[in-house]
Formats: sequence, structure tokens, C-alpha cells
Amino acid sequence: MPKEYQVESLLSYEQQKISPNKMSPDVISKIRDIVSTLTQIVTSRTNLEKLIVDLKLYPEALQRLPMEDVVDSMREKIRIEPSKQGDIFKIIFSHSNPDKVVKVTNALAARFIEENLKYREERASETYSYTNDELSMAKGTMDRKENAMRDYKLKHYNEMPEQQVANVSRLIALQGQYQSKQESIQDLERTGVLIQDQINNRKMILKNEAMLSMAQEQPENVNPDEQFVSKEVQLYKMNQLLKQLLSRYTEKHPDVIRTRNFIAKIERETGSTDQRVIRASTGGDGVVANNSVNFSLPNEERTDNITLQLETQYKNVMLNIKNLNSEKEALKQSITEYEQWVSMAPDREAEWSALTREYGQLKKHYDFLFSQDLQAKSMLNLEKRQKGSQFKIVDSARYPEKPIKPDFAKIMGMAVAIGLGVGAGLILMLDFFDGTLKDPEVLEATLGVPLIATIPNIETATEQVKKKWRHYITIFMVVSGYMLVIAVFVVVWRKGYIIV
Repeated sequence: MPKEYQVESLLSYEQQKISPNKMSPDVISKIRDIVSTLTQIVTSRTNLEKLIVDLKLYPEALQRLPMEDVVDSMREKIRIEPSKQGDIFKIIFSHSNPDKVVKVTNALAARFIEENLKYREERASETYSYTNDELSMAKGTMDRKENAMRDYKLKHYNEMPEQQVANVSRLIALQGQYQSKQESIQDLERTGVLIQDQINNRKMILKNEAMLSMAQEQPENVNPDEQFVSKEVQLYKMNQLLKQLLSRYTEKHPDVIRTRNFIAKIERETGSTDQRVIRASTGGDGVVANNSVNFSLPNEERTDNITLQLETQYKNVMLNIKNLNSEKEALKQSITEYEQWVSMAPDREAEWSALTREYGQLKKHYDFLFSQDLQAKSMLNLEKRQKGSQFKIVDSARYPEKPIKPDFAKIMGMAVAIGLGVGAGLILMLDFFDGTLKDPEVLEATLGVPLIATIPNIETATEQVKKKWRHYITIFMVVSGYMLVIAVFVVVWRKGYIIV
């Protein structure tokens, strides 16, 4: 029978010395899953076909069978058995050539280590690429959202809810300033009225003084009739002046007293019952003719410093009122603007809440992806430097000393069992087909005749000798057969055909 050798290589899965993070493949996959995945990669047709060609395995089978069947046959000879406890597993391979079985097993173990490093690096690279793409997409979404929020905030900055307290405070301050401006304008208007009264009073005083000075002057070359007419006109003018003074002042005012004295003087000089004077002064109809005499007061046209100062003050007051009105209008516009900002705050708050409703989740998702991206980048650098978890050969494949097939003990046991079975079956068969009768009772029952007596077999001397030689020959043949079988086994064993 052709011999088949089997060897095994023991591998362990060493965890990375650097603390793994959440993106580590060790956390995502268990050792059994990793071994199962790598088994499919290592025993793929590409890898096994390369081993068959490089190590020149199954040359006779390649001449009779296609490569696919040879690869399937080799895959059946490969067994990968994870241990029940710990991160250890075995790679077992069997083949008829002991040298090649060692090379194939060690090549499979090395392939496991190589594919694990490649697999981990590819997974780390794919993870980093995925997290980087997701991070870029999240960043673009975040940028668009933040730009929209920034534009909205710049457009409606003064109407935002966080500005409401400041706007209300500013509105109250502006309303206070507006009220202050209004009070200042009222004060200036009252001041203007007082200054205007002072100007009018000053002009009235100057007018009275001028009239009194003119009344006291006596022209030298005046016709008596004209003189009477002039006195009457003066009396009329002074009465009018007295009415104006009494509308403004009391009876004890100096101007009132002086005017009354002057009226009394004129009345004494002219006499109130002189008809000539009355006709002359009334134009014959009892009415005073104001246009009969050109009565002018040249002193009214004279410049008065006090009046000029008062008029200057009045102009300044009017100018201040005008400026305050301009400022008040500006404050009114500002108050209207702030009132609009304050009233729009609830609407802006609702719009801002709708605009920023998803921002919190986007920010949280972006932070998570950013952390994942950093971890994935660290894992990629770790795998490129081969500092991650990896397989290590604990016990490499060694040259096999004996084959696993054929099993000499099993074959010999089966041969002995078959020999005993054949011997026992042959005896039973001979006994079954033997028609002789050896028991008297059986003879009596078979023939139906009563048995009178039994006569034993009496051997002669010649028969006894023949029987003894047959016995010796049988023993010799059995011993010779056993010796021959043993000799053949020893010869075959020494030539290497049988390995116990």
C-alpha cells in the first residue's frame, strides 16, 4: 500500500501590544472568525495552484486530471483545527512524500501569517478610506449648514433672541433720551416765549419813553389851533398807551403812574370842555382823525443793546429747538427700529430653532466621525508598521518519521480477525456438510431402530503411526507458516515498506 505522511504546524494569535481602540479588527472580529476567513483565502485555488506548481506536487495526477480536480484533492488533505481554548490552531497536511509535506505545511503557515498582515492592512485601509469619505461628506454638510446659519445671523443679527435683552435696554434708554429731548424742547419753547415777552416789553418801554419825551417837547412857532389839535392827539395817544400798560401792569407800575400824570397835565392845559379843540381833534364829527397829524416816534428806530441781546438769545433758543427736533426725529426712527427688532425676536427664535434643529445631531455625528477617522488612521499606521495582532509559528512542521497510512497495527489486527473468522467459518461449514453420525442417540433417532451396542474405533499400529505423523506435519506446517510470515514482515520492515 502507498504510504501517506502527515505533519502539523502550530500557530498562535498574538494580540497587539499597543492597546487596541474601537476600530481595531480584534474588537470587531473574534479569532475564530479571523481564522475562518484566512482559511478560505489560504486554501483558495490561486494559492494552492501556486504551491502545486512551485513544489511540483501530484505530477501523476496532473497528467490524468485537470488542475481543478487536483486542487480539490489537495484541499481535502488540508485541515485547520482551532483549539477549544486559547488563540491557538493547527495546520495539518498529508502527502505521500515526507519532504514535500513538510514544505507545504510550512508554506501554508507562512501564507497564513502573510495573508493575515495583508488582510489586516487592507481592512485598516478600507476602514480609513470609509471614515475619511464619511468625514468629508459630514464636513461638507456641516459647512453648508454653518454657512446658512452664519448668513441668517448676519442678516437678522439685531433681531436674534440673544440680542433681545440688549435691544430692550437700548430701547428704554432711547425712550428716555426722547422724553428728555421733548422736555428740553418744551423748556426752550417756554424760554423763547419769555424772551419774546421781554423783547415786546422792552420795545413798549422804549416806545413809551419816546412818546413821553415827544409830549414834553413844546414847539416854539406853532399855531394855537394846531397846538390844541396836537395836545388832543397826544391826549388820545396817551389814553391808548395807558390802556396797553394797564393790560400788562398794575396801577403802581412807574410807567402807569407817569402816563397818568402826563394825561392829567395835558387835560389841565387844554381843558376837557373846549369845543374848538374837540372839533379840531375829531375833524368836526366827534372822531379823532389819526391822519390829520403826522405823529412819529423817531426814538423807536434807535438801536437798543438790550433788545439786540434778547433777540440774539431768542434766535439761539429757536436754533436749539430746531436741532433738538432733528435729534428727536432721529431718536424716533431709532426707537421705531428697535421696537421692530424686539417684536421680531419671537419669529426669529422660531426660524433659528428650525434652522439649527439638525445642527446638534450633525455636530455630534461629525465629532464621532472625526474620532473614528483618527483611530482608523492610527490603526492603518500600526498595521503598516506590522505592530498589530499577528500569527506566530509556535511549532513548525518537522520531518515525519512514520506515515499515518497504512496503519500496520490496524491492518494486522484486521488480518488476524479475518483469519480467525475464516477459520471458524470453515470449521462450521465442514461440520455442517459432514453427514456422518457420531452420537448414538442421533443414530437411533435417525434410523428409528433400537441401538443394541456401540463399538469404538480400534486403530491399528500402522494407523496410529500415520496419525502421529500427520499431527507432526501439521504442527510443522503451522510453525513454518508463522515463521515465514514473521520473516517476510521482518524483511519488508527492514526495507522500509512497513513502518510500525
